[in-house]
Amino acid sequence: MIIQERRNDGVALITLDRPKARNALNIEMLEALAEALQATEDARCVVLAANGPAFSAGHDLRELTAAREGSDGGREFYARTMTLCSRVMQQVVNHPVPVIAAIEGIATAAGCQLVASCDMAVATPGAKFCTPGVDIALFCSTPAVAVSRAIPRKAAMEMLLTGRMVSAAEAKELGLINRIAGDARAAALEVASQIAARSAVTIRMGKRGFLAQAGLPLAEAYDAASAVMVENMMAADAAEGIGAFLGKRAPQWQDR
Repeated sequence: MIIQERRNDGVALITLDRPKARNALNIEMLEALAEALQATEDARCVVLAANGPAFSAGHDLRELTAAREGSDGGREFYARTMTLCSRVMQQVVNHPVPVIAAIEGIATAAGCQLVASCDMAVATPGAKFCTPGVDIALFCSTPAVAVSRAIPRKAAMEMLLTGRMVSAAEAKELGLINRIAGDARAAALEVASQIAARSAVTIRMGKRGFLAQAGLPLAEAYDAASAVMVENMMAADAAEGIGAFLGKRAPQWQDR
């Protein structure tokens, strides 16, 4: 269900591998993805890709429907599923290194949520995105958390209320993805390699600091960011980087 690969440049590639089910996020897939994310916390950057015609079609509706046969009508299973999915999405957001999605095909419902949760995203020209829960009377409330934080509010509401499919070009315009490439996986790996070539301690500190200030009022955000800058300046790599720049030489990162 999940394939992991560690490249020589320190980039970790996590691939969703349930193509016949359009990489639907059932319990087993979510648990495997959680383990893969934890296992890659020592990487320099992570690329999240998928095999098959879809990045992910969201939750496994067959699994959710089967749970209705339970004595409680499926309530406990549904709560378990949503809690697990929410935890995995937060793992992506809070992963210590950048996570870049490579989308080829569709990313719908919780699949779109997964894309929106990543730090960056690259998609093929034919990739499409939607939150179509309204079509089956199941509003995409949890995907809305990630999507509404990735794109403007009114655009998010339109996606959620209409369930319409958004093209890669529109997704880029909205800010759901960063760029469009003929080979999304190769392009995402190229960006990841560029990030991996930077000081690891700086990238980790920078991502952590970005997340910390993002939800704060302006003055508090500057206070938090200033504290991170001071911490960053005290790092050995900052001294090396500045010295290398002034000395017009290539830096030698120590990752500390």
